[in-house]
Amino acid sequence: MIKKLFIQVADSSINLETELFLPENAKSELAVILTHPHPQFGGSMWNNVTNSLFSTFSKENFPVLRFNFRGIGRSTGSYGRDKGEQEDVRACLSYLVKDEGFNKIVIIGYSYGAAIGCSIVNESENIIGYVAIAFPFDLFKKFKELAQSTKPKLFIQGDRDDIASYYAFPDHFEDLNPPKEKKIIANCDHFYIGYESTASKCALDFVKMLKA
Repeated sequence: MIKKLFIQVADSSINLETELFLPENAKSELAVILTHPHPQFGGSMWNNVTNSLFSTFSKENFPVLRFNFRGIGRSTGSYGRDKGEQEDVRACLSYLVKDEGFNKIVIIGYSYGAAIGCSIVNESENIIGYVAIAFPFDLFKKFKELAQSTKPKLFIQGDRDDIASYYAFPDHFEDLNPPKEKKIIANCDHFYIGYESTASKCALDFVKMLKA
């Protein structure tokens, strides 16, 4: 069952356009939040990678929520210069925990969504880990430090990515605290055209491991 709803951001009039897949006749303590690419460069919850992730997790009966950052689609407000987008993720986290009763959350972010989503990993005990697809470390350096955590994490990287630079990735990965894993996708650039299902399968396998 897919619920289409609006989630209000705390202490604001901003409402986020959201889709939440809930399995029928299946209970789960764990849910996934998807965070999409940069809202000022065409990013939305209907991005090709986010679409693939939502479909993959839904088909496997994992509760999964995707949303549009403020000012995108039917989400109200306007670009929040990163801090606002962090608040958007917190609002979705709060909804899943308080309204839907999930006590384990995994954040899966792509590009800008990885930087923003993974930056709140240490703010809640309910977040048990994250997956970062094409984390743009050099473009959002402040979020690298915020994403430092002793919680499990997976980094998915294309070896032809020149935006979230593949050549810089090994050094950034080395800097991050364990436990950590990486998956390198051959011949894949930053946009994952034709490689959406590969990235989604990597993310799914990691989340299954966390759930076990």
